[in-house]
Amino acid sequence: MSTARPEGARLAVGVIGTGRVGAVLGAALAAAGHELVAVSAVSEASVRRAETLLPGVPIRTPDEVAGVAGLLLLTVPDDALPDLVAGLASTGALQPGQLVAHTSGRHGLSVLEPVVRRGGLPLALHPVLPFTGTHVDLARLAGASFGVTAPEPLRPVAEVLVLEMGGEPVWLPDEQRPLWHAALAHGSNHLVTLVASVTDLLRAAGVEDPARVLGPLLGAALDGSLRSGDAALTGPVSRGDAGTVRAHLDVLAAVAPEVLPAYVAMARLTADRALASGRLDPHQAGALLEVLGTVSR
Repeated sequence: MSTARPEGARLAVGVIGTGRVGAVLGAALAAAGHELVAVSAVSEASVRRAETLLPGVPIRTPDEVAGVAGLLLLTVPDDALPDLVAGLASTGALQPGQLVAHTSGRHGLSVLEPVVRRGGLPLALHPVLPFTGTHVDLARLAGASFGVTAPEPLRPVAEVLVLEMGGEPVWLPDEQRPLWHAALAHGSNHLVTLVASVTDLLRAAGVEDPARVLGPLLGAALDGSLRSGDAALTGPVSRGDAGTVRAHLDVLAAVAPEVLPAYVAMARLTADRALASGRLDPHQAGALLEVLGTVSR
C-alpha cells in the first residue's frame, strides 16, 4: 500500500471505541466521504452514541472492526491503548498496509510498534477539543487543532485526514507528546475545576447568577492572557497587596478550606511569574510570599 494517499481517495474506516471522541471523528470522516464499515461499542451509552452519530454502521468486536478497516481509528482511554494494540496484534487482526491512528494525547508512535511489526502504518492524531459526544462537536471541529505525530512518509496522509475532519494539524516530535498533553490538561481540565469552584464561592456569597458575573471577567482574562501573556496579570498578587491576600486566605479557610491549597499554589505561581516579568517589586514579593507561607502545603 502506498504511504501517500491521494486527496479525495475513499477509505474504509473502522472505529474501536465509540466514546465521545470516536463517534464524532467517525462521523466527521463519513461526512468527508469515507465509508464507515464497522465500529465497536460496549456500554449502553456508546451503543446509543454509535446509533445516533453513525446510523446503520455495523457494531462488531474490535477484532472484526480491525479486519475490515483500511483506516483503523483507536479512540480508547490512554491507559487502555497499549493493551488494545497488543491484543489486536496478537490475534492477527491487523493487516499489512493498514493505517492505524490513535487519538491519545499522551502516547506517540511507540505504542503502535506492534502495528508496525505487522506491516501497518502508524499515526497519532490528538484532537484539542472538549468533546460532548454529540452532533455539536462536528461544527466545533472546524479549526480545532490536532496534535499530529507520524513517520515522515505518512505526514501528507495525516495532514489530509486532519484537514478532512475540519481540523488544523500541529506537528509534534514523538518525545514531546507527554508535555503537550500535560499542558493541555492543565489548561482545559483545571480551568473547568477552577471556574466551578469560583461559581460555588460566589453562590456562598449570595450571588444568584454567578455565570453572569463571571462571563465578562473570565472572557476578558482569557483573551488578555492569550494576547499578552504575563502582561495581562492584574489583581492583588501582581500588585503585591499582601494584606488583601491575607484576607482571602482567612475567608477561604473559614468558608471553603478545600479551595485554600489551590488558591495558595496558584498565588505562588502568579507571584513567581509577576516577579520574573518585572510586574512585581521584589520587596513586595517577599511580603506576599511570607503571607502565603503561613498556609501549610
